[in-house]
Amino acid sequence: MKLLRYGPSGREKPGLLDANGQIRDLSALVPDIGGDTISPAGLKRLSEIDPSTLPAVEGNPRLGPCVSGLQKILCIGLNYSDHAAETGAEPPQEPIVFAKALNALCGPNDDVELPRGSKALDWEVELAVIIGSRTKYVSKDEAMDHVAGFAVMNDISERDFQTKRSGQWTKGKSHDTFGPLGPWLVTKDEVGDPHNLEMWLDVNGERRQTGNSNTLIFDVPTVVSYLSQFMTLMPGDVISTGTPPGVGMGMKPPVYLKEGDRMTLSIQGLGEQSQVVVPA
Repeated sequence: MKLLRYGPSGREKPGLLDANGQIRDLSALVPDIGGDTISPAGLKRLSEIDPSTLPAVEGNPRLGPCVSGLQKILCIGLNYSDHAAETGAEPPQEPIVFAKALNALCGPNDDVELPRGSKALDWEVELAVIIGSRTKYVSKDEAMDHVAGFAVMNDISERDFQTKRSGQWTKGKSHDTFGPLGPWLVTKDEVGDPHNLEMWLDVNGERRQTGNSNTLIFDVPTVVSYLSQFMTLMPGDVISTGTPPGVGMGMKPPVYLKEGDRMTLSIQGLGEQSQVVVPA
């Protein structure tokens, strides 16, 4: 299934994308896409519904973040072997974990803000894992039982804030609109193997990133299990698993986003995003 949220920011409704690409309204059946809706039992109930019996949504509504009610956005740094190489970093021995503030979350096609004082706004296409049930101290073998599905995330980063302003990475990752998520939450049964997905990102129509999730250093079960040893993961929580090579910081010389630039990005089977950079 492809689950989504549509409508104005802050007033999104739950929906489902049918096999013909038509959005179907789920608001009579579930309150939102999150919580019990994306639990194993909730997803099973939705899978038994004939989408053609649901009301069709007319027009081309705005899409919001594909999940609601999350408590945290966690990210894994330098988790692609080819991206670590382009930055000159040694592959990490354990997952590098940082957080993105919840205010960064936005729809997949919403504008991305260029923060005041920004000099190094960068892009990162990433495979996001959506947690479906409470996850604490799980093994690698149990980890996928707690995953509801996957989505595309653009881990927008301000590199000067991230690397030159002292402290941790979070301040360079958490400005408003720094976390476009969606267009859909694709359930894990439809994704199949999450470790063999083609992914790409263009800036102004020029290909910047090309990669495949098969170069992940720490795979999805490892990351979910690892994080669950330090904190309880809750339904709707998002784990952004890292980016392949081709980020602006890795270019020689570095190339960063400016006002008016458009990013377009996609992961195989998970849909496409597109954002324009606007001043904050």
